[in-house]
Amino acid sequence: MLNIDELKFDEKGLIPAIVVDAITKKVLTLAYMSKESLQISMEKGLTCFYSRSRQELWLKGETSGNYQHIVSITADCDNDALVVVVEKDGPACHTGTDSCFTKPVWESEELHEFSYEGLLELIRGRKTERKEGSYTTYLFDKGIDKILKKVGEECTEVIIAGKADDKKETVYEIADLAYHVMVLMVEMGISLEDIHRELASRHVIDHKVKQEKMTK
Repeated sequence: MLNIDELKFDEKGLIPAIVVDAITKKVLTLAYMSKESLQISMEKGLTCFYSRSRQELWLKGETSGNYQHIVSITADCDNDALVVVVEKDGPACHTGTDSCFTKPVWESEELHEFSYEGLLELIRGRKTERKEGSYTTYLFDKGIDKILKKVGEECTEVIIAGKADDKKETVYEIADLAYHVMVLMVEMGISLEDIHRELASRHVIDHKVKQEKMTK
């Protein structure tokens, strides 16, 4: 682990901190930390920044309740910038948006960014607005039984492709299964955060089981 004294704070005693969502990997905000605010962050496990405008420390969420629980803090190769990975209790931006970065400046016509959260948002949109001709809309119109049937069918397709040792086809079928599972998630009001927390809890359990086996 890097010692805090090895970090390079600027002439004002500050270091930029890029805050990233642990679940979606979305950049939430860019803030600044002093040595004191960094120490508080590490002690509390919550992001504490230094406000350049108010010239004071501020614990994120202290007034809004939108705390950011720190998963990790990593310095760059020059030790003069930090990436802070967090699990958040609410919007990161003071405007009420999920992230402070919401204003597109430029976008490639050839390359397109993909994220599971983005796909979920698209699926949620099909559920609320029911775009005519959309396959996703069709699934929501048919209801839970149809969605569950498709999940079951795609599970079978994954098994068949995997049994045939066909990697390309298995990848294709897993993608189909993932999509239909996400439709089911939206239908049932399940979020990526719900799945993340469940998997994280199982990781802890698995770690403990491994430790127990090693000590026997």
